[in-house]
Amino acid sequence: MKPVLVMILTAWLLGPAATSAPAAAEGGLRVDLDRESASTNVVATDELRLSAAANRMESLRTGFAVYRLPVTRPANTFEATVDSTVPPDARLAVDVRARHDGQWSEWTEIRPDAPTTLPAASGTVEVRVMLIAPDGTASPVLRSLTVTPSRTAAAPARAAGPVSYRVFATREGLVGGTTANGHVITRRDHFVALPSRRGLSRDRSGEYSVRVCAANGRCEWAPVWDVGPWNTRDDYWNERREQWRGLPRGLPQAQAAYQNGHNGGKDQFGRQVANPAGIDLADGTFWDGLRLRNNAWVTVTYLWTGGGPAGRVDTHGTPLNVRERPTRHSPNVGFAAEYARVGIQCSVRGDHAEGTQGRTNVWYRLAPGKFVSAAWVAGAAGVRAC
Repeated sequence: MKPVLVMILTAWLLGPAATSAPAAAEGGLRVDLDRESASTNVVATDELRLSAAANRMESLRTGFAVYRLPVTRPANTFEATVDSTVPPDARLAVDVRARHDGQWSEWTEIRPDAPTTLPAASGTVEVRVMLIAPDGTASPVLRSLTVTPSRTAAAPARAAGPVSYRVFATREGLVGGTTANGHVITRRDHFVALPSRRGLSRDRSGEYSVRVCAANGRCEWAPVWDVGPWNTRDDYWNERREQWRGLPRGLPQAQAAYQNGHNGGKDQFGRQVANPAGIDLADGTFWDGLRLRNNAWVTVTYLWTGGGPAGRVDTHGTPLNVRERPTRHSPNVGFAAEYARVGIQCSVRGDHAEGTQGRTNVWYRLAPGKFVSAAWVAGAAGVRAC
């Protein structure tokens, strides 16, 4: 179980009491605050603020709104001009991402002191405004947001394949609670939490998904719907991580604190780290997908860090069976959760199945000895035969 879920968004409670906006930069795009494409726990009119209702079981009110940025030319560098009021202990943050070769980049904060550059230029760009306030504190208020896109020298290309690391997994539980993306946790739910908002998917989507494999050989493909455990700015899978840059890539700060006394054995909030967790698993992922009985070491593949053919699991709610062979009755060796984005190695012919994508005998190999029927996978393209 997550040590204390209140840590999920408190990393952002570091903002100034208020900010005021200078004149918008030339070429800036003013965001229409009441035309968000996705949101949770906010009220958007000519201003953006948190709604009155709490969306967590703990002492923080959190919310966000996502906006599509109408760029006219591909861009990879962004500056933001913000007119806002941020009470003490509250926080407002503006993140940006861009879609390239069918995959979104990670969310990256546009800080006031320097432009933010993404890995590749794109004409499909979104910005996300995060609002956070402790109970009893007035909401941050965003009055205007102008984002200025530009194109600069290309960043290093994404690796050919996604990165994988062995980390310690804990069970999240907390049925009835609300995750950082606004999802209400259900019994036997299927998702994961990572200790950074950079790879946070929207509710009912899997833009950022992982493959988690246990020592027993079982795997689950699941979307990232929460932030935690322990830290909230520890994207340890990245070469240039947001915080704790002195640690080796792939080593969660909580693991370094627990095993080696990093940061005095404490997390970013000064709490004594009680386990080395680098990922939290929802109950269905933990018990049913991986068939774990206790917290355990697992191998996690961060699927958005690589390219190649991929599809989205579309089952109308239930997890998709992952089979040992491309047949309907071969052993179940894991699950692919609804909405998860799954990387596809190749395709084979097998048993016929009928699902949301029609009737087909095509099966996708997700990994050696791990197959799913194409009848339940949407949007796959460019898949070669095995």
